[in-house]
Amino acid sequence: VQLQASGGGLVQAGGSLRLSCAASGSIFSINGMGWYRQAPGKQRELVATIASGGSTNYADSVKGRFTISRDNAKNTVYLQMNSLKPEDTAVYYCYAVVFIAGVHSPYDYWGQGTQVTVSS
Repeated sequence: VQLQASGGGLVQAGGSLRLSCAASGSIFSINGMGWYRQAPGKQRELVATIASGGSTNYADSVKGRFTISRDNAKNTVYLQMNSLKPEDTAVYYCYAVVFIAGVHSPYDYWGQGTQVTVSS
């Protein structure tokens, strides 16, 4: 199973970006999906999660600005980021809790990370 993230880049403060992360491989089903981020010199932190049924959870720092969504038919999770701030600058990592065909327990898979840089 591989997760391929895309959509990062350089944007001015107040701007928007949309991240995508597509899972591929021997996937039977996917439970939770989400995004974490890691800024230089800081620990990785949760940004947003979305369950298979669509319920969502956000870090307080991004509530009202970021929206997570998913397309189960495409095994893809998205992160729409609006009103970006310089403190949102980080490498963003997607993850998915995946059931592989023929295996009873789920595994966590991570994408390679995509850089988001917000200039002031």
